[in-house]
Amino acid sequence: MTQELLDTMPALRVGRPLVVAIDGPSGSGKSSVSKEVARRLRLAYLDTGAMYRALTWFCVSKGIDLEDSAAVEQAARDLVLELSTSPLEEYVRVDGVDVTDAIREPAISSAVSAVATTLGARTELIRRQRELIEKHHRRMVVEGRDITTVVAPGAEVRMLLTASEEARLRRRGIQLGGTQNAEQLAAQVTHRDAKDSSVVNFTKAASGVVTLDSSDLDFDQTVAAALVIVTKVLNRD
Repeated sequence: MTQELLDTMPALRVGRPLVVAIDGPSGSGKSSVSKEVARRLRLAYLDTGAMYRALTWFCVSKGIDLEDSAAVEQAARDLVLELSTSPLEEYVRVDGVDVTDAIREPAISSAVSAVATTLGARTELIRRQRELIEKHHRRMVVEGRDITTVVAPGAEVRMLLTASEEARLRRRGIQLGGTQNAEQLAAQVTHRDAKDSSVVNFTKAASGVVTLDSSDLDFDQTVAAALVIVTKVLNRD
């Protein structure tokens, strides 16, 4: 599939549901790849990880003990969240406050697992994620860690985007502009994955989920491979 064809891909299954569920570990490139896939296919886009980060920011700003599962669960219900669902723009607002950049700060990255592994909070955010999918008439690329198995197990296309640990650490380091040392990068990538895997499996593809290993692919190649998977899965139906 050439770049020209990718840029002129028509909207698929017009008027019919098309949920593309993409899971993967930290640093696999799932956010940037998912956003571009959504743009190419003219679908809405949902970064579920941003929701967990926004909730973490909210808890930290309110001084909520992240080890207090009941308090974190209540915070998830109280959270007033505005989140972009367009692949063409990015914003996250909590109670009207723009936290788009703040939720990517190292302090939030290091704390988000405590929130993401609080089951009551996960339940509330999953409910919101499903609502957003329905709001967009089930035409959306949704990415995270439990999308293919929990949030949208009935998605028309389900994909696990993965990469080697070396590749993921390198990419995250580039994404952060070289501002993190090796220990900080490891905490953001491998350590967080280890914590989050206690509540959801995003390292191995479940039955019916197609694996895309991007270890040796650049961004454009990964997007192209993802779009090929989408078209092949849809043509198989």
